[in-house]
Amino acid sequence: MKMNAIFALLLSTLFMSSGVARETVFYISGTVRDTSGRGVRDVVVNDGVNFTRTDNQGRWSLRTDTVVSKYISISTPAAYRLPSSDGIASGFYCRVGQAIAGKCDFTLEHRKTVADRFHYIAISDPQVGTHEDMRRWRLETMRDIRHSVDSLNHDAEVVGIALGDMVFDNMPLYADYIESVKNTGMTMFHCIGNHDFDCRWQDLHNMRLGTPVYGEMEYNRHFGPTDYSFNIGRAHVITLKNIDYAGNKKYQELITDQQIAWLKRDLSYVPKGSLVILNMHATGWNTGEENDNIRNARQLEEALSGYRVHVFCGHTHLYQNVEVNGNLYQHNIGAACGAWWKGKINRCGTPNGYLIVDVDGKDVRWHYKSTGYPLSHQMYVYKPGEFASQPGCVVANIWDYDSGCRVSWYQDGKYMGTMERFTAVDDQYGSHFSRCGSCAATSHLFRCHPQGRFKKIRVVFINRFGEQYSASLYNKE
Repeated sequence: MKMNAIFALLLSTLFMSSGVARETVFYISGTVRDTSGRGVRDVVVNDGVNFTRTDNQGRWSLRTDTVVSKYISISTPAAYRLPSSDGIASGFYCRVGQAIAGKCDFTLEHRKTVADRFHYIAISDPQVGTHEDMRRWRLETMRDIRHSVDSLNHDAEVVGIALGDMVFDNMPLYADYIESVKNTGMTMFHCIGNHDFDCRWQDLHNMRLGTPVYGEMEYNRHFGPTDYSFNIGRAHVITLKNIDYAGNKKYQELITDQQIAWLKRDLSYVPKGSLVILNMHATGWNTGEENDNIRNARQLEEALSGYRVHVFCGHTHLYQNVEVNGNLYQHNIGAACGAWWKGKINRCGTPNGYLIVDVDGKDVRWHYKSTGYPLSHQMYVYKPGEFASQPGCVVANIWDYDSGCRVSWYQDGKYMGTMERFTAVDDQYGSHFSRCGSCAATSHLFRCHPQGRFKKIRVVFINRFGEQYSASLYNKE
């Protein structure tokens, strides 16, 4: 097989008039084996374009165009542990250059028990741009996350995903970021965001064919391919780049046609009706700031048709749940850095934080974890007169609201009904950061008008899982 690869290289290498190689195609082969050396059959292998499965001996082969494909990766089966090094996902991919030099072999470790249940921690936009940002990320966010992982690990495996913008256009900070997420007790995966590219270059598909440099090279060096998948429990998990990067911090939110084709090929190995978790950086279906959505969300929705899908994304520095259709739910998660580490809230008033997702078979439940607060902190309530645009009203900001939730209120112990939902700029954010020009109207605000004098107002939030949270205001007059 190695001689075939060399022969293919000689036959397929074409030269332009300048003598620079324009296209090189290889036949690349390898194996997937378990830790005892036995071949693992039916493992899906891809090079970013072409797919295959391992045979009964765990062998695979792909015809790979190295101008287009830079990585070979496997979709780890649910019966095997997710490969990692120091708690960061690795060992599921191989650089094409390494594969050409020798065989591209993967080793998987059998799980002692295969469970349907696991925890999933989704983190949006750490976006560390300075050493002060890094200090806060380590001491605030990661300290909180490590405590959560320690607690969650008692009853199920924990998997983490950073949904892009790990750094803020500052490539040297990757090293510090990586140190900060090592050995957390969970397997940590990554997704590329618009600030994770080296701004000197466009991304690979926008550069000239055969380019030796491209925008996602630094990300690739640390985390491997931008598009990949794995399996855990009864879920198929996909991470997909959705930033079309033009260099010099310019981009558009877009999934290329080639990536849509890759997604369809990846899903062709997954039975219809399965639970699919999709990680991507930019949103697909937000309302209110549609310009931040990917340009071809409809095309993505069609590709996901027939599966039960939860999409986790960031990018906007606000929190919004979107029920796209009966089988497609988007979680736009509040940023870990909030409003770029200016304070402790996002543009919609949601505290800095991350999402804890509990998956049991096909059942998916989630809770937003505000950094530095207990998990029960699910709302912020303004006293009458504190929310400038709503004089006389009690206002509740309930970030994890969706149509399956209920928000009601009580005055001095008496049930007064449901609170009225409205859209506005959160007052905490607007009063402190309006000068930055980054205010965002949010629709997870609720108001009520107390009747006369009161001693106590109680706001009750019941989420779609029937869990109840409450917050109370007291009038000391």
